[in-house]
Amino acid sequence: MKNIGFLSFGHWTPSASSQTRSAGDALLQSIDLAVAAEELGADGAYFRVHHFARQLAAPFPLLAAVGARTKKIEIGTAVIDMRYENPLYMAEDAGSADLIAGGRLQLGISRGSPEQVIDGYRYFGYAPADGQTDADMARRHTEVFLDVLQGKGFAQPNPNPMFPNPPGLLRLEPHSEGLRERIWWGASTNATAEWAAKQGMNLQSSTLKIDESGKPFHVQQAEQIRLYRDAWKAAGHTRDPRVSVSRSIFALVDDRDRAYFGRGNEGEDKVGYLHGTERAIFGRSFAAEPDALIKQLKGDEAIAEADTLLLTVPNQLGVDYNAHVIEAILKHVAPGMGWR
Repeated sequence: MKNIGFLSFGHWTPSASSQTRSAGDALLQSIDLAVAAEELGADGAYFRVHHFARQLAAPFPLLAAVGARTKKIEIGTAVIDMRYENPLYMAEDAGSADLIAGGRLQLGISRGSPEQVIDGYRYFGYAPADGQTDADMARRHTEVFLDVLQGKGFAQPNPNPMFPNPPGLLRLEPHSEGLRERIWWGASTNATAEWAAKQGMNLQSSTLKIDESGKPFHVQQAEQIRLYRDAWKAAGHTRDPRVSVSRSIFALVDDRDRAYFGRGNEGEDKVGYLHGTERAIFGRSFAAEPDALIKQLKGDEAIAEADTLLLTVPNQLGVDYNAHVIEAILKHVAPGMGWR
């Protein structure tokens, strides 16, 4: 058995060729797709967060709305860029959304990806301390966020408050019990995966990883997952961690699928450079008839290692088609993979 969810970037374009032409379309269609995915039996609805882009941004109103419209499906992000976040305000937002959803939030956070603007976090009022990088700042924000999610009091109460206070130091409210264990770190390197394990966070590994060995993407990602689990065990955590991987997977079951994805030109890993210097490897996409697709996916070592698979969806093709994409995997591929 494997948890299967979708991951949407929430792209929108004011173009006749897009079914998602505005920010409002992206948000409302995201909610509708989560509802449809739950009805189909999917396990998760996850959303990417980008700033200064025609994509989904501030995640918590969307997560709360999805939580209010659904009953069972996990609701998450992959990922929130912690360089932009006030960790205390974020903890309040996250607690609120999690309570609305009945404890179903699965928050993926990270240092973030290349941006649409230069040092965009500075416009949000954040800058690394002297001698530190933006990645250091993201990890510091993360550590504060994780600490306050524990629900311990830390703030000195006013001796003459407007409303009565409980005894002792005050914590942030609302507090959602258990959310601390449902925080994930999006890691693009082996070292950050091991750091996430030490911090007690679950692991998200996407379709991009810094190339650390020259091996195929899925092999490097599987090695990263095993290193993460070793670090988790060494840290002495008592619960079992969760691990997700993301993939673009399309079962070609009708003429629409073949028209969109049947050209067969995405079957190889790709290599590029981040920030001009870091060599990165991008995982291949999968698109084939179900029997052939099952055979291909059985060769992916990282999918085999993970307990959760997030299917990246082409959201601008509309809710109905994306629901079809999810249903095709659940119906025609998951049983043959032993996921259902």
